[in-house]
Amino acid sequence: MKVINLHQDEKDLIKLAAENNRHAQQKIYSKHAPKMLGICRQYIKDLHLAEDVMITAFMKVFTNLKNFEHKGSFEGWIRRIMVNECISYIRVQKKVGYIEDEFFVEDTFNNIESHFSVEDIQNLIDSLPDGYKMVFNLYVVEGYKHQEIAKMLGINEGTSKSQLSHARKMLQEQINKQKNYVNGTE
Repeated sequence: MKVINLHQDEKDLIKLAAENNRHAQQKIYSKHAPKMLGICRQYIKDLHLAEDVMITAFMKVFTNLKNFEHKGSFEGWIRRIMVNECISYIRVQKKVGYIEDEFFVEDTFNNIESHFSVEDIQNLIDSLPDGYKMVFNLYVVEGYKHQEIAKMLGINEGTSKSQLSHARKMLQEQINKQKNYVNGTE
């Protein structure tokens, strides 16, 4: 039985792609594009625009491959570039506003019940105002801390916490409204 070192294969592939080997770049793109499109779609409602942003971000990935230090996951490195590109796109296109509200309530967010599909959940998140959606995705989906979010978005930490609190409250209200509709109580 032959043991294949997948990590070394990835390292070699990254090295070739950094040297502008188009075949290696295509392999990296093919492997990571579906997941990265999903990430871009979390931030950008229109699928075609999300795909455009993803392609732009992949161009940055390939341009900066020589800077990847093989510390941590390659997919995580690509993911960070995707998220940053989405934030840049939204800033340029929409001038996202954040409510400078230092008051926030740290609440628990009930798990969404199983009768909601992934598409339903994405539609609920898409309906959030852009500032709420951005902070919600960065905190809940990407796992960034409020201090990191504040730095990324150029806001203060309290604003990040407030945006998250408002987003959670708005989502919970929408979920309750849909539950009531399904149960015939609304």
